[in-house]
Amino acid sequence: MAFADYRGNRQYISAGNLAANERVCLFLMDYVRRAWLKIYAYVERLALDADQELTELVSDPTYKGRAERIFKLRLEAFDWNCPQHIIPRYTEQQVEQAVAPLRERLQRLETENATLRARLESDDP
Repeated sequence: MAFADYRGNRQYISAGNLAANERVCLFLMDYVRRAWLKIYAYVERLALDADQELTELVSDPTYKGRAERIFKLRLEAFDWNCPQHIIPRYTEQQVEQAVAPLRERLQRLETENATLRARLESDDP
């Protein structure tokens, strides 16, 4: 596994941590399936010109950012965690679809309520 490291906020936190320890742990969340993959690996920092083929594989020519280096990971272990504490995340469209029947029912009830109030008011002496 490898990825390009793009210029960010110039804090170099990730790159700086590697000076002390080559071990890394990635947490990859899949909110839709409520899955959580932990990847334990050793990382190697490579210059962009160290492996041209790898650089081409991990680079995105359509991305405006400039890659500074490549991080190449050597898998040590991985673990799928249970979904118990993964809070589901939904898109606005998914929420709208889920709420649509409630909105329709609310509209019917409001219409019925208005009709009944009008009938009561017309029955008043």
